[in-house]
Amino acid sequence: MDDATLTHDGTTLRDGGRVLLIACGALAREILALRDVNGWTHLDLTCLPAILHNHPERITDAVRAAVEKHRAAYGRIFVVYADCGTGGQLQAACAEMGVEMVPGPHCYAFYEGVETFARTAEDEITAFYLTDFLVRQFDAFVWEPLGLDRHPDLREMYFGNYTKLVYQAQTDDPALTAKAEACAARLGLGFERRFTGYGDLATALARL
Repeated sequence: MDDATLTHDGTTLRDGGRVLLIACGALAREILALRDVNGWTHLDLTCLPAILHNHPERITDAVRAAVEKHRAAYGRIFVVYADCGTGGQLQAACAEMGVEMVPGPHCYAFYEGVETFARTAEDEITAFYLTDFLVRQFDAFVWEPLGLDRHPDLREMYFGNYTKLVYQAQTDDPALTAKAEACAARLGLGFERRFTGYGDLATALARL
């Protein structure tokens, strides 16, 4: 779900009661699930291309452009990105524009809970994380961008210092778990599944 806006009532004029979520496309399924199950009909969603996950240097400008594009139509805009490798630039841009964003370094942290992740991160420096989205899109977002489809011998260079793949499961899906375990095997890593649910993402959206 890239560059698409989803609204319940086709709102086009500024409406202080509606909130626009500008999100990473990798979070679209989860955001819509939370919105629908909780009846948060005041939340509209526009997604930026999920492939920006692989190009964090482009995220800040893309978010800034989206905010400027939609600012006139919404009384409140919320950015559903964490820092995501921008080195603090996204947070600075959001503060400058007067919009809020999800706290934390990346989606792996807010799914697990930022405080929990911070406590365990040092002990898991050799862990490679996947979410539901990244398990589904493993080839497109991991295997192929790293050239492992063409040069599998590069696997040791990229992943030789990792010891395990941690699958942070947002949903209880046996098929996804099996695929995540297969991803770990392809990378030559141990496998651990953690059911995180939606973590701090649910909390952040509930506050809106």
